[in-house]
Amino acid sequence: MGIRKQRETDDVAEREESKLENVITKVRMPHVYVILMSLLILSYIATLLIPSGSFEREERPGGMLVVPESFQFIDAEMLTPFDLLFAIPTGMVQAGELIFGGIMIGGLFAVVEKTGLLNIVIHYVFKIFQAKKILVIPALMIPMGIFTTITGAFEMALIYIPALIPVILRLGYDRFTAFAIVIVSCSAGLSVALTAPATVGLAQTISELPLYSGIGLRVIVMSLVLLVGIWYVWRYARKIERDPSKGYLYGDGLDGEYLDDNEPDLEKISTRQLAGLIFLFAGLGVMVYGLLVWGWYFIEIGGWYAFMGIVLGLICKMTPSGIAETFNEGFKKFIVAGIVIGLARSISVILENGQILDTIIYGISEIVSSMPAEISAVMMMIAQASFNFVVGSGSGQALITMPIMVGLSDLLDVTRQTSVLAFQFGDGFSNIIYPTGLIMAFLAFARISYVKWLRFIIPLVLIWYGISTVTLIIAQSIGWG
Repeated sequence: MGIRKQRETDDVAEREESKLENVITKVRMPHVYVILMSLLILSYIATLLIPSGSFEREERPGGMLVVPESFQFIDAEMLTPFDLLFAIPTGMVQAGELIFGGIMIGGLFAVVEKTGLLNIVIHYVFKIFQAKKILVIPALMIPMGIFTTITGAFEMALIYIPALIPVILRLGYDRFTAFAIVIVSCSAGLSVALTAPATVGLAQTISELPLYSGIGLRVIVMSLVLLVGIWYVWRYARKIERDPSKGYLYGDGLDGEYLDDNEPDLEKISTRQLAGLIFLFAGLGVMVYGLLVWGWYFIEIGGWYAFMGIVLGLICKMTPSGIAETFNEGFKKFIVAGIVIGLARSISVILENGQILDTIIYGISEIVSSMPAEISAVMMMIAQASFNFVVGSGSGQALITMPIMVGLSDLLDVTRQTSVLAFQFGDGFSNIIYPTGLIMAFLAFARISYVKWLRFIIPLVLIWYGISTVTLIIAQSIGWG
């Protein structure tokens, strides 16, 4: 009876998803470059229509912060079509850290694949989960979610995706499952971050709250959000277990590009391969330590991965020219993702140069302040989610919006701790649906359609925002913080 009920529930959910798919797929989505270029042009037009404005800023811990109630409209020089064109290379330069880091990740994983180490790792993972392969989903999502909720390093998905796609494919699922495992767990961790310095840490510093205070409630909400995410990905994996044709990528013929058909002979693992595996895992340990203790970001990670790839190739008896050629093969896989990252950044460049970002946040704050106090915390979350479309950086958004939201929270009798939580929810969950963020680069690398991703993720995002809304109402009701 329990199994039949579960299947009936799944069938109902699938019918609802099908209705959503019909709505989303009425219009065929163009290439990712076309989407981002269209948004760039629309942003340029917005700078011509929206009045320029500016808040005063002052030096405070964390950076230059907005001074609330200092907004004024200004006369700014209108951007020219040349500014539109030049925003593209400027965006590429400003996103250089991420692009360089991503390219070097591609180089390292190409070496790992060429030396046969990737297949060895895949084989052992397959043996561990062969009897109950579905358990690979929580086994991977829980540690990735925990790591992200501590560090706030959502960009690490660029590292996880190429590592996990071959593993998940070998277990019999599709690369969409691998992609969902990474993005859903990282998004849950980022959106309810416990100690992420660049989001909750900076927002609490601006709000003059004790650093990482209120962690008890966030632990509860983070656990709930992650569990719901695991259930959601689990349900999709079960669906394609029963019928692979129901997978979003069924029949596209691209999965083979992420797999090496040569299975490793574990009885003949060479001493060099064993040494290579030890070095690989030790190097990844150093990287994690660097992230947590030394404050590494993608410049350091990229440099470290280049070093690891070279040393790993030499350990496994590759020639210097062979290592270079292998790096080239890996670089090619990340070129599209790198261009997407730069194009997304160029949208923010246009809005900044047009000096309309402050005008946008001023307008949003006016709308929030006019709402009834009972729903003001929820409106703050909606406002933060809206602003995240134009400013994808969590720390950048905190510097711009939190000084204003702190003033509004005091005025509307919302605790500052609640306003910080509203910022986290608004900034975090929207990252995985907005085309102006990193999600387009992640999708480009995994070769997954943006439309197909929206079909899958929108119901989960709505569930997550429902949990967030209830949490904010409870937090406001009890005077949390």
